[in-house]
Amino acid sequence: MQNYPLGVLIETKKAHPCGSKIWKIIRTGADYKIKCMGCGRIVMLSYDDLKKRVKRVINDE
Repeated sequence: MQNYPLGVLIETKKAHPCGSKIWKIIRTGADYKIKCMGCGRIVMLSYDDLKKRVKRVINDE
């Protein structure tokens, strides 16, 4: 099980409609809240959904 800590930037497999693939983890727990670095949209996903969508972790803080 890979954990995604707070503040980490991730790249998704598919781009957001704004064109950006870079997201920032802004809340962790049972659900993860991620923020698009292109348009600022905030999305809440379960851990399983997030795990399926992540291509790679860009930075580890």
